[in-house]
Formats: sequence, structure tokens, C-alpha cells
Amino acid sequence: MTYSSLRPFLEALRSNGELIVIDAPVDPVLELAEIHRRVIDLEGPALLFTNVKGSTFPVVTNLFGTARRVDLAFGPRPEQLVSQLIGSVDTLLPPSLSALWGQKGMFMDLMKVGFKKVTADRAPVLQVSRTDKPLAGIPAITSWQEDGGPFVTLPLVYTEHPEHRKRNNLGMYRMQVFDDHTTGMHWQIHKGGGFHYHAAEQRNEALPVTVFLGGPPSLIVSAIAPMPENMPEMMLASLLMGGKLPVADNPLGGHRIPAEAEFAIVGRVLPHERRPEGPFGDHFGYYSLQHDFPVFHVDHVWHRKDAIYPATIVGKPKQEDYFLGEYLQRLLSPAFPMAMPGVRSLWAYAETGVHALAAAVVRESYSREALGTAFRILGEGQLSLTKFLMLTDRPLDLANFPALLETILERFDPFKDLFIFDQTSHDTLDYTGSRLNHGSKAVLMGVGDPIRQLPGQYEGGPIPGIHSVKAYCRGCLVVEGKSYADDPELGSRLSEQLSAEGCPWPMVVIADDANIANSQTDFLWATFTRFNPAADIYAEREVSRHHIGYKLPIVIDARMKPGYPDELFPREDIVELVDRRWKEYMQTSGWRG
Repeated sequence: MTYSSLRPFLEALRSNGELIVIDAPVDPVLELAEIHRRVIDLEGPALLFTNVKGSTFPVVTNLFGTARRVDLAFGPRPEQLVSQLIGSVDTLLPPSLSALWGQKGMFMDLMKVGFKKVTADRAPVLQVSRTDKPLAGIPAITSWQEDGGPFVTLPLVYTEHPEHRKRNNLGMYRMQVFDDHTTGMHWQIHKGGGFHYHAAEQRNEALPVTVFLGGPPSLIVSAIAPMPENMPEMMLASLLMGGKLPVADNPLGGHRIPAEAEFAIVGRVLPHERRPEGPFGDHFGYYSLQHDFPVFHVDHVWHRKDAIYPATIVGKPKQEDYFLGEYLQRLLSPAFPMAMPGVRSLWAYAETGVHALAAAVVRESYSREALGTAFRILGEGQLSLTKFLMLTDRPLDLANFPALLETILERFDPFKDLFIFDQTSHDTLDYTGSRLNHGSKAVLMGVGDPIRQLPGQYEGGPIPGIHSVKAYCRGCLVVEGKSYADDPELGSRLSEQLSAEGCPWPMVVIADDANIANSQTDFLWATFTRFNPAADIYAEREVSRHHIGYKLPIVIDARMKPGYPDELFPREDIVELVDRRWKEYMQTSGWRG
């Protein structure tokens, strides 16, 4: 089933026992977020808060916080259609009447994709207009105690290229609310809206911006889809919805607005204006720090007369964004081999904040073809921000990271299959690099037949400087010693010592807590968000013909380093408040977790 707006989706959640209503008064500053986090940790339902302090608007969160709710939102049809589209390339080229006729159902579906213009009286989002203090009473959420203020956390930010209006972008960029008229606009590097703003600045022009809140679930998920540049996300929303997206002209001028949205925030971002934004507890599980970002000046706001404000809370994985990201990877993965012929399958790991780690199954039809495919992946859109890329030619489920890592560790030759590139771009939210947006990358390949057997249980003796040792998977040890601040040279000493001893473990990860070896989520998060390849990978090496060849083991120092942002923890008094009021929140729903 597909949904034309947020309303029928909420009704479907309610009828399936996937929505609870909280009528008790709740503060949008910290309290609401802590309730949300508890429920999502318990794989609980979506939450509709009807009594949010300081606002007349109800707030809905955790809409997509389980795989079941994602399936309820979109069903199997979009994945089936994308697979059919990709598969039809072989049957339709060269085209024939019989082949075209055989795909008539697909063409009928494609004819439904696009926009349907409706009049203002048939656009619920245009029921109420606010021009005086347009942001007053918007229940923006403060999720973490060190956040710079309240943030709009589920904004669908629409922009058009100033020179090519048909090149539009729908992205999700957090917005810190500064006052009743202005917010921040957190355009990170390599984001479509940021490209449009750069073009506008080159012309010394303001960039018109319209921010939608709510609407069809397909509209929300499309805003975070890793679409190729210049491919409109709004068309993906229509494809997922299974029909043309209703839009209406803005009576006050500006972009067209999805008729079924809950809110439309309309304004402009002036050229060359910046303002400190943040900190913000983000999906990496740490605070992103305060930096200067563009400023969004709000001219007016449209909303339904009974508008519901959608929000999300981010933090350490797994949060709501994890389940949306997993769905989008399943949806779009059939397209990767078409865009990159050497790629069989590809997966980015949401447990690491997405850009910190990606893996691919690739073709190796001739020696070193995989390396060329690595460069192809690292040159593709947002994949160019990948920090650590792993490749194999063995077919496997990339979501099963231990199986992937064992497959690679059995096969990789450290002298020729590990590449580290310094002085590269870095995800804006990844603070392991030398400065904002700057860091390094690594490529680790394991193709062909196995060249070693991997140990599965540590049977060695004590390791100097190490007081805990655990195996994460065959071939990979996690070790714990002193903190980085107390022993910054541990990685260097360990690689030298273990190499001299002929350590049979190809990879050793130094962690602040060896217990991260107990789960995939903990291992991925605490490892790949805490090291910069060029600075924190240690191995004995030799240089020949400008190539650095490494020797085993490869030691990764994934301890917290000085200068890293703080890990996210809720404030103790808020934890105690939510403990004390828990039964009050849930008294009308009957849900106890």
C-alpha cells in the first residue's frame, strides 16, 4: 500500500499497533528526545505527542524506527519496480515490439511518475499562512544537552539551481532555529543544496529555499536518498508513491509546494552570510562542533490547520535513520552495477555513520581490475566521501560484516592490497581528520583464492601494554590497553612487536573497550568512527618504486583521541525525570515496552 500523505500512514500505524499517543505534557527540550530513545531501543512504536510544551502542534517521531514500519510505509512494490527497471535493460535492447509489449505493466507504472498540479483550495498545506514571526511556536527539538539550541530534524529542503531551474534538489539538512525568523542551513560538502547555494553565491544572489515538513512517507525518504547529481529526488518520491505527486503554486510566490505536506517554510539564503551553528548530537554518535554555516531567512510559513510536526532524534546507532538507510540501499542496490559495471553489489554501513565504511563485491576478470573499480567507487557522488573501502570478488551478503572481513583477511596481500591516501576530503561530521572536511582514505582488497588460514581463538600469551584481548571474528583481534592520552605510542609499538613475533592475526584493533568485539554494531561504530587511516593505521612497511608495501599485522588504533568530540550521553536528571514519569506517558496506550 502507498500513502498520499502522513495522515493515512499514521492511521495504518495505529491500526497495526505501531503508534501510541502520549497525552501527558512533554518538554521538547531533552525530555521528548529521551522518551524517543528509550522506545527505539526497545524496538517500540511510533510516538505521537499531543501536549508539547510551548507549542499547539502535536509532534510525531519514530515513524520509521523498525524494519516493520519501513515495510508498512513502502511495501514491496518500489523494490520490485526498480529491479524490473534495471532488468528490462537487457530485454529492451535492442527494442522489439514483443519486448516492449512484455514490459507494458512497467511502462504504465512509469507513466504515473511526475507531478499533478492542484488548486490552492485542494492543498491542505495552504490552509494557514504565517508571516509575522513565522517560526514562533514551531516545536523544534533539543535532543542533547550540549546542542546549540533547538533543531528542525526532519526537514525536506528544496532548492533549484539558479541557472538551470529544472535541476532541483530535495535534501535533509538539519536546521538550528535561531529565532522566529532565521535558522541555520547545515549544507555539508558534496550535498545538492550546497551546490545550488555555491552557484547562487557566484552570482551574488540569494538562493530561494522552501522547506517541507511531512507529506507522503515517500517524500521523506527521498530526501535522504543518495541520488546521482541532477537526478530529482521529487521524481523518486512519485515513483515510490505509485502516482503523481500533487503540488500547488505558492500564493505568496516561490516554489511549488507538495499539497499534502504538513508545513512549508519559505524563505531565502543570502550570499556570503555565515553564522555559528551547532554543536549538535548527530548520527555519528558524537557532537558535531560549532562551525559557520549559511543562514536561512524565513519569509512565511504555510501549514495545515491541524498540522502535525514530524521529527526524528539521532545519536549512536541504531536510530531511526539506520532503518531508512538500510531500506534505501536495498531499493537502489540493483542500479549500482548499471552505473558502475565492475560492481556486483555495494553496501555502506549505517553503524559507522555511513561514509566511514563501505564495501563492495566487484569483478576481477583480470589482475588488479578491483583496484580500478575502487577508484570508480571513490569517484561516484557521495561515495567519494567514503573513508574506508573494502573489496572482494567473492559473492556474499555485505550486510554480514564478520563474513566480509574474514573473506578479505583470508585473501589480502598486505604488500599490494592495502592503499592509504592522505590529504583527501572527509565527511563534514567525521572529526578524525586533521581539520573540518579534510582527512584520508584507505582501500583494502581481498580477491581470488585464500592465501592463509585465519585463527579463530587467541591462544598467545600476554601482550605488553594490553590487559584485555578478544576475537571479533576469525583473523581480527580487539585489544584494550591504556587510553590514547596515556599511551599514544601503543599502536606503533604493537605493530612492531607483533610483526617481529610473526603474529598470525592479520588485523588487530586497539579499542577503549575490548567488549566491542561482542557485536557487529558496537564493533563498527567504535572502530570506524575513531580512526583516520593515514594517522592511525600502523604496520611495518617498505617502499619500492613509490609504492608502500605493508607487512602483517595491520594495527588500527581506534581509541578516542584528544580533539575528538564528546560521545553522546543523556543528562542524568533527564534520565531520572523520564524514569519517574514513564507510567504517566504510557498510561493511555497500555504499552510498557
